Amino acid sequence: MTPDHPPQPVSDAAAVPHRRRPRYSGKNPRRFQEKYKEHDPGRYADTIAKVLASGKTPAGMHRPILVAEILEVLAPRPGELGVDCTLGHGGHARELLARLQPGGRLLGLDADPIELPKTEARLRALGFGPETFAVQRTNFAALPQAIATAGWAGVDFVLADLGVSSMQLDDPVRGFTAKFEGPLDMRMNPARGLPAGEWLAKTRAEELAAVLAENADEPRAALLGGALAGRRFATTAALARAIRTALPQLGSDEFELATRRVFQAIRIAVNDEFSTLEALLRGLPGALNRGGRAAILTFHSGEDRRVKRAFEAGQAAGVYSAIAREVTRPTAEERRANPRSTPAKLRWAVRG
Repeated sequence: MTPDHPPQPVSDAAAVPHRRRPRYSGKNPRRFQEKYKEHDPGRYADTIAKVLASGKTPAGMHRPILVAEILEVLAPRPGELGVDCTLGHGGHARELLARLQPGGRLLGLDADPIELPKTEARLRALGFGPETFAVQRTNFAALPQAIATAGWAGVDFVLADLGVSSMQLDDPVRGFTAKFEGPLDMRMNPARGLPAGEWLAKTRAEELAAVLAENADEPRAALLGGALAGRRFATTAALARAIRTALPQLGSDEFELATRRVFQAIRIAVNDEFSTLEALLRGLPGALNRGGRAAILTFHSGEDRRVKRAFEAGQAAGVYSAIAREVTRPTAEERRANPRSTPAKLRWAVRG
């Protein structure tokens, strides 16, 4: 029997499930990815200026440290060849390139496959073409090979700005800091090695305690080693909570410092940073022409100790004709303008 009201055909529009409009995240979004003003300086120059004036670094922006002091040490001249071993955001490279003209060339190295193309594009847009500026995606342990690949026998100066860049710190996807919640990764090159979360899960308590002591001078290394090693943490926040649980007696400032030390120590281990630095220091004399200058910017005692020892040994062996006797630190004015510069130490050496 035919019904009085036969069913009507369903329209295509009715077949599509209803989806709510994305909610506006508000004037002050909490998620890093939504802080669009700091990622679009062309449209929001006033916002960038306010952040800089307050002594902070805009998210995703790196402010080069000790620029004038590095330029004085390296003394780049027109026609010379140089290497920026840690290209980063390109702040140091931009100043070096300007002083190498006419006729000079700079080779920029960086292992980060995410940031390197951005920086290359940024410097190309400033007018530094392939005849002036070349890039290679590699870490500075391969400095001699990188120079040979460029077709050079040696260079007149080398700069290495160690540590982690602001772009990496400010991107929660990279997992370098507890400031933003993200996957616990910490790899400079996300395509190589174990993420920090997996590294921790495979690490024994005594091994982690040694890493915390050596890489960050952590005074509670044994306690934290026992509390964190062998556990799998998916996010930066999960690791921070475990540190808080292990150190309930600490006030907020002390806890923040302890958390920074733990993250620093794990990052250094995950990226094998000390072995990479030692490889750079071994290959550095052979990379420099006679009279060539080297400047290395460090950010904690483990790095500075290795640079100091290598430069002193090189001078004793006659490899270096002069080295820095004391470290150069940022001025009080620079530390106020850029708090991330506070731990920086600059050492230099001249090839004999």
